[in-house]
Amino acid sequence: MKLTIIQVGQTPESMQKYFDRFPPQFQQLLSANGEDFIFETANIFIGEEFPQIDNLEGIIITGSAYGVYDDIGWIEPLRNFVRNIYDRQIPMLGICFGHQIMADALGGKVEKSIKGWGVGRHIYEVKKNLDFFVGMGDKIALAASHQDQVVKKPEEAEIFLSSDFTPYAGLFYKNGAAISLQPHPEFDAEYSKALIDELSEDDLDREKAKKARLSLNEPLDNLQIGAALARFFKMAKNNQPSVKNF
Repeated sequence: MKLTIIQVGQTPESMQKYFDRFPPQFQQLLSANGEDFIFETANIFIGEEFPQIDNLEGIIITGSAYGVYDDIGWIEPLRNFVRNIYDRQIPMLGICFGHQIMADALGGKVEKSIKGWGVGRHIYEVKKNLDFFVGMGDKIALAASHQDQVVKKPEEAEIFLSSDFTPYAGLFYKNGAAISLQPHPEFDAEYSKALIDELSEDDLDREKAKKARLSLNEPLDNLQIGAALARFFKMAKNNQPSVKNF
C-alpha cells in the first residue's frame, strides 16, 4: 500500500543536524512492526503541487508550525483537498496540525488554546473501542507539542482519545476512513525534549519546561500506536474499520 505524506511543516532547522525530518519519522512509525508500505512525499508547504487524488491509496497530513487560521496560500487548497479525500473515502491520517486541519475542513473549530503550550508526555483516555486499536487498554501515553487545539469537533467525528488538557485529542470519522490525533506518535522522547528546548521563556516558563522534559523519561506508546495506525490504513483500504458502540 502506498502512503502519501502531505508535508506542511519541518523539523526546526537548528535540530536537523541531529534528528530526522518528518517523512522518515512517519516511515519508521508505520513500518516498525514490519509493515510493507511504500511512501512518497508532497511538500505542500514549500510550493509543491498537491498529488492527483486518483493516484492516492492513503495520505498522512503532518504537523506544522502554522495554524489553520493563518493566511498562508496553501491552507485553503488543503481544506478542499481534505474534503475531497474524505468524500472519496481514501484512508487519511492527520497528526497535530493535520488533526486540526481535518477538523477545521470538515466542520469543526480550531483555536490557539488559552491553556498555553502542551508539551512533554501526556496521558490520554481511550474513549472508543476502535477495532484497529485492539489490546490498547484504556490509557495511552504520547508526546505532545502544540498550542492550538480543536475546540469544537465536526458532526462527522467521534472522540476516541481525550485528556483534561486536550478534550478532542483523537477523532475518528464516520466515513470509516479518516482518523486524527493531536499528539505525536512519530516523535520519540529525545526529539520531544529538543522541541521543548526550542521554546522561549515567553512561550513556556522554565519550571513547566523542566517538568515536561522529566515526564519524557517515562515510556511512550509509540510502537503500539504505530502498529494500530498501520492496521487502520490496511483495514480502511478494504473498507473494514469500525468502532464498537460508535
